[in-house]
Amino acid sequence: MLINTISNPMQIGLYNKSVLEKVYFLEGKTSEVLLPFLEKILQQFPIETIIYTNGPGSYMATKIAYVLLKTIQIVKEIEIKAIDAFTLNNNKPIKALGKLYFVKEKENIITKRFDKAIEQTFFMPKDLSKIKISNKIEPQYFIGAV
Repeated sequence: MLINTISNPMQIGLYNKSVLEKVYFLEGKTSEVLLPFLEKILQQFPIETIIYTNGPGSYMATKIAYVLLKTIQIVKEIEIKAIDAFTLNNNKPIKALGKLYFVKEKENIITKRFDKAIEQTFFMPKDLSKIKISNKIEPQYFIGAV
């Protein structure tokens, strides 16, 4: 399973042997829709691994997903992994705050100002074996405290 809490609506892909089988779109706040959805899916399917976007993007959605998935990892012994959100939008800028966007330059993530809004389009990869997945699941934070 792959969860993208950065997209709006939230996107969740179900995979069988790394191949995408079904995509779900969840409207609403991560704190309100993710847990009920996961409860239902975990009862219906034998999920072995959950991958989620650990940033950059909505810090609140990322933190909520992390805490929820870390709990599932402990209670249900399901493996949790992560990818950065750029993997799911062809490395395009991701909305940060105001006119600031996160931009990936090589392996560095920086913030950059764009005066014109950039469309936020995300997708679910057809094959997970072709993307970089990390065992480092902690949320990524890129903007310092104000």
